[in-house]
Amino acid sequence: MKAGIVGLPNVGKSTLFNCLSNAKAQSANFPFCTIEPNIGVVNVPDPRLEKLESLVNPERVVPATVEIVDIAGLVKGASKGEGLGNQFLGNIRETDAILHVLRCFDNDNVVHVDGSVDPIRDKETIDMELQLKDLESVEKKLDKVKRAARTGNKEAQKEEAVLIQLKEGLEAGQSVRAITVSDEDKIEFVKPLQLITDKPVMYVCNVDEAAAVEGNAYVDKVKEAVKNENAEVIFLAVGTEADINELESYDERQMFLEDLGLTEPGAAKLIRGAYKLLDLETYFTAGVKEVRAWTIPVGATAPQAAGVIHTDFEKGFIRAEVIAYDDYVQFGSESKVKEAGKMRVEGKEYIVKDGDVMHFRFNV
Repeated sequence: MKAGIVGLPNVGKSTLFNCLSNAKAQSANFPFCTIEPNIGVVNVPDPRLEKLESLVNPERVVPATVEIVDIAGLVKGASKGEGLGNQFLGNIRETDAILHVLRCFDNDNVVHVDGSVDPIRDKETIDMELQLKDLESVEKKLDKVKRAARTGNKEAQKEEAVLIQLKEGLEAGQSVRAITVSDEDKIEFVKPLQLITDKPVMYVCNVDEAAAVEGNAYVDKVKEAVKNENAEVIFLAVGTEADINELESYDERQMFLEDLGLTEPGAAKLIRGAYKLLDLETYFTAGVKEVRAWTIPVGATAPQAAGVIHTDFEKGFIRAEVIAYDDYVQFGSESKVKEAGKMRVEGKEYIVKDGDVMHFRFNV
């Protein structure tokens, strides 16, 4: 699953990407310094994994990961191919969620592509480009559907009504995620279109060091502007995070954070937020060889969760032995959990809960 970082040039996208992935994307004070999308595989910070490691003392620990794609800066006119528009819009379409970086700091030394700092205007610039691209897709589909609807095809008529609703919303400057469509119609008619503004979005307000703990007036404006969008908003001081990243030792990094009044890097908060945005959760396997976090979609069944380890596990699934994370921590080991009668045996219908510690029995 991929989350794509988007924003205008010079808002801190590549610096943020570097913080998240430690893959040193070129970060420069001019637009289009990221021509090819950079892809980083980022570990999802999870204190539960550290706790299980301390209890099991395994040979190795494998965290869950999420893929982050750094997409070059969009500009006005991207939907018509301005800048490197079409390529960028294609890159965004391939992601599952959007991390939209907004500049929420003043600094005369960092050029703003539009000459002044205004995160709401910047957001609207990018929204409009993405909406125009979606409008193009909706209109193409509508042309095809209209022909079938005219023949009296009931399904086509139903789809035509949904597409007209999307078209009118996009023309009025609404993103698809803010247009009210029934769940059934969304699954049947909207999802297959893979519209960019239908993707879940998190607005990342890039603030200066002074606003790293409390945010600032720019952040408040963004929260107000997106309150009807069903979107997440977080703020972090990307430049400061980059400085923390440069420090060699964990202790030095912690001291720097404490001096700022932070308990953890903002990047950790963002990665967990992206994971949630992608509708993902974690289950664990815990043994002396390995303690590992496995990524599953929210609502996955036990056989689907087993299939993440190996397709044979899903095909030949017999049962799952499940320990709730809290029970594992309370009793301190698998054997003690069993003695206390807290290990459950679950079948094919079981919906895995975030944090479950699991063993699978299968037969191929």
